[in-house]
Order: sequence, then structure tokens, then C-alpha cells
Amino acid sequence: MLDYHYWARDRVLAAVEALTPEQLARDLGNSFPSVRDTLAHIVAAEWAWLSRWRGQSPTALRAASDFPDLAAVRREWTELEPQVRGFAAGLGEQGVERIFEYRLLSGATGASPFWQMLQHVVNHASYHRGQITTMLRQLGVAPPKSMDMITFYRERPAAG
Repeated sequence: MLDYHYWARDRVLAAVEALTPEQLARDLGNSFPSVRDTLAHIVAAEWAWLSRWRGQSPTALRAASDFPDLAAVRREWTELEPQVRGFAAGLGEQGVERIFEYRLLSGATGASPFWQMLQHVVNHASYHRGQITTMLRQLGVAPPKSMDMITFYRERPAAG
């Protein structure tokens, strides 16, 4: 799942590179106003889940203004990747069943097995990558290469 997640991330970031700073920040009336704000939301949500896995429950997501440009988004997401991968790897095969207790941003309590939360992180990002694809089209910019999971599997060598 993580291999797919970061493969798709790289494809969407490559497509977003074609945007001017004005286009990146333009309010397009989406769930999050701009491409930049949508990317920032994906990164901030991933950061929040990693924080929860580490025993801390943030009370707010990081602000989109923390990511003033594409370089800031890319830097943060690239720095998060080895932390997320390392945490998942440290759990081992049996550890993915481990139940994590946490607080939602609202303060409500939650408890879920790691595998469900990880699947949510990937699915959540996929949803918002789809929104970004639409926004790129609205801006007259080529969408990312296919980010379909089946494309990911087709492009990877068969595992033994």
C-alpha cells in the first residue's frame, strides 16, 4: 500500500510542477480551495496519522499556509515518507493488527487497527489526488499519468 501511495504521490507532484505559483494557489471552489491547499491537506492528514501512531493526537491539522509553494509540499511529504515507512516496518507482520487508541481532531476518541488506518491514509490521499486531477484540467494543465492501482501493479515487476 505504501509503495502505491508514494508512487501515486510522485505522479501527482510531477503534474503539478506545470502550474505557475498563481495557478497553484488559485481558488477553484473545491473541498479545499486550491491545488496547493489540497496537497497541503493530504500531507497534513498523513502527518496527523503518523502522530497518532506515535501516541500523540494533534488537535488541528497543519495549516495550508505552512506550505507556501510546491517545494515546501514536496519537502514535507518526502521527509514524512521514511518516517511512515519506518513505523510500518517496525510493527512487523503481526503488528499491523495492533489497535491504536487516539483522539480525532474534534477531541472524540477512536481506536482502530493499524492496517485500517494505513488503508485510510492511502484511500484518503487517492480521493484528494482525484480532486487535484480535476483542478488541473480546470486550469488547462495536463493531468497526472494514470494513478490507478492496477497501473501501479502492471508497471511493477511481478513479485516472487
